[in-house]
Amino acid sequence: MDFLLMTLGTALVSVGVYFFKFPNHFSMGGVSGLSVLLGEVVKVSFLTPSTFNSIINTAFLIAGFFVLSKGFGLRTAYCSLLYTGLVQLFEQLWPLNGPMTGETMLELFFAVLLPALGAAILFNIDASTGGTDIAAMILKKFTGLDVGRALLCCDVLIAASAFWVFGVKAGLCSVLGLVLKSVLVDSAIESLNRRKAFTVITEQPQPLCDYIMQEMGRSATIWEAKGAYSGAVHWVVLTALSRHQAVQLRNHLRVTDPKAFMMVENTSEIFGKGFFRA
Repeated sequence: MDFLLMTLGTALVSVGVYFFKFPNHFSMGGVSGLSVLLGEVVKVSFLTPSTFNSIINTAFLIAGFFVLSKGFGLRTAYCSLLYTGLVQLFEQLWPLNGPMTGETMLELFFAVLLPALGAAILFNIDASTGGTDIAAMILKKFTGLDVGRALLCCDVLIAASAFWVFGVKAGLCSVLGLVLKSVLVDSAIESLNRRKAFTVITEQPQPLCDYIMQEMGRSATIWEAKGAYSGAVHWVVLTALSRHQAVQLRNHLRVTDPKAFMMVENTSEIFGKGFFRA
């Protein structure tokens, strides 16, 4: 499953970069953004943005193997090589002389959305397409720099350079794309990990716990409580479920225990058996 997710995530990044970022000169930071700038500044026919992208990513990958420990990632190596290979393959199969449509904002949307979604899938399984991620790991090893802030400054500088290289329109789109990318990656990761935390106050805890354990394959924690107004004894049942299971349990309680009091909360970080490792 991780292998399929790595392939899917890398493919999404590659499609977004080649078909939408490169033709529109969107320079939103990172290796792909730097490649867009170099492809315009260096006037050599065979040194296209795709070629620069492959050269820089391969250089970072080699540096990673020599400078970092071997554990820096077979996943990163696989995704980095697949990414550069796909971009080069797209250039051979579908050469582009300009944007596919005349709708700049539409293409900017896909230039941001596809790589952001692909990056979120990869980050979620501890993988990446390499590039500046490897640079960050090298900087972290040898310097005391705040790596995240340093990379953000580099991305802003690369995006801002589009103003001088490609003009105001491409520059504004690049800066806007950089902002949207940072927001979308976090949102996509949170959405992929989203689970439901269920807190149920009931007078019939055992049937509910039996249903959670036997029908849903989950577990629960229960404790005794007292109603502040009535003074009556109740039971509080706490469980964590997937989104699909949350709907299933809510529908079950509506039928079997309509007087139960339910609180359902979204959460993207649940650590423990059946969820993420701490």
